[in-house]
Amino acid sequence: MTGRTVYLAVYDTLADWETGYATAHLARNGFTVRTVGPTTEPVTTMGGLRVQPDIALDRLGEPRDTAVLILPGADLWDTGDDLAPFARAARRFLGLGLPVAAICGATAGLAREGLLDDRAHTSAVSYYLDATGYQGGKHYRDADAVTDGNLITAGPTEPVAFAREIFALLGVYEGEKLDAWYRLFKNSDASAFEVLNS
Repeated sequence: MTGRTVYLAVYDTLADWETGYATAHLARNGFTVRTVGPTTEPVTTMGGLRVQPDIALDRLGEPRDTAVLILPGADLWDTGDDLAPFARAARRFLGLGLPVAAICGATAGLAREGLLDDRAHTSAVSYYLDATGYQGGKHYRDADAVTDGNLITAGPTEPVAFAREIFALLGVYEGEKLDAWYRLFKNSDASAFEVLNS
């Protein structure tokens, strides 16, 4: 682990529900969450929330304090190349050995950038990524979330599994506690609460 700062990408049409479990529990476990926008102008999420980014993407530099860069889904991933700079940032982070976690439409952005050509990954469905023209189809896994080295991917209906993979990679929860966290939030398993808080 190189740092304790979580960089959460924020942009117009961001899918609100996809990163809340991850960022809330990271913040509660001593990580600092900083939002990164295309600029520092406010963005509006899919749910209509206005978010003021802490930092513009082009000012990120080489953030050695990074715990993880989280890329949520958004309609903009599929309607043009406005978010391509975030996929390029993911390439840079991975090149520096820094973790990147992408969910939903952000996986298509990574596919277009060639970042899924040689890594195990998942997304909404395989043919969603096939439409990007990427070369990584043989590495697609039909799973809730997939971790390959420092890269985590997940589909849009799996924010809990996405968070679980982030926690595992960063060592936030491990073993029994990681399993208990997942059971509590995925399956409403009340017996997991005692394990998680022991």
